Amino acid sequence: MPILNDTTIALLLYVVLGGTYLLVVPLALYFWLQKRWYVASSFERAFLYFLVFFFFPGMLVLAPFLNFRPKRREINA
Repeated sequence: MPILNDTTIALLLYVVLGGTYLLVVPLALYFWLQKRWYVASSFERAFLYFLVFFFFPGMLVLAPFLNFRPKRREINA
């Protein structure tokens, strides 16, 4: 009985594709959005909105753990 039979390969493929869809790509998308939000062209912004819509389940999985609020400013009086 071989270790890598069809069922094991299919299960491994599901885990890899699911992890990529739910964790890897949304995390990269979050950082891309943070870096390019104020300087993106209209085409890039539309493409970013599409990616957010497409990877929405992964964005929801990561949202409670990420904090992209601006840092507090120092006010010199």
